[in-house]
Amino acid sequence: MRVIASVEELKSLVGQEVTVTDWITISQERVNLFAEATGDHQWIHIDVERSRKESPYGGTIAHGFLTLSLLPMIMEGAVSMSMSKMGVNYGLNKVRFPAPVPVGSRIRGRMTLKEVEDIQGGAQITWSVTLERDGGDKPVCVAESISRRYW
Repeated sequence: MRVIASVEELKSLVGQEVTVTDWITISQERVNLFAEATGDHQWIHIDVERSRKESPYGGTIAHGFLTLSLLPMIMEGAVSMSMSKMGVNYGLNKVRFPAPVPVGSRIRGRMTLKEVEDIQGGAQITWSVTLERDGGDKPVCVAESISRRYW
C-alpha cells in the first residue's frame, strides 16, 4: 500500500504511476452474486456449460460493470492518505472495457495520478486507472476515476 502523508506529497505525484495493486481473483461466485444484485443474468456471465460450448471466450466472463465496481475496493487497498478525514466517490469521466475477464482470472490495477484540484475543505482527485488481467495482452478496464478527499 502506498501511504501519502501530506497534500504537498499528493500534489507532487501528479503525472506519475503511484501504485500497482494486489491481484484479485474473479470467481464464478462473485459473478453470480453481481448478476443477482443487478438483475443482469446474461448467459455469458452465469451459464457455465452454455458458455463453454457457445461463447467465443470458452467460458463465462465477468460483467464489465462488475470489473468497474471493484475500483473503490482496489483503490482503497492501494492508497492511504493519512491526512484525509473522509473520502467520497465523485464519479467517472471515461470508461472502456477493451478485453473480457474470464472467470478464474486475476486482475490488478495500475493507478496514475492525473490531477489534484483544491476544493473547499479538501481536494478533487482524478486517477487514471488501468485494470489488467494476469497473462492478458490488453487492459480489461480503463477508467478515469474522480474522488474527493476532505482534510
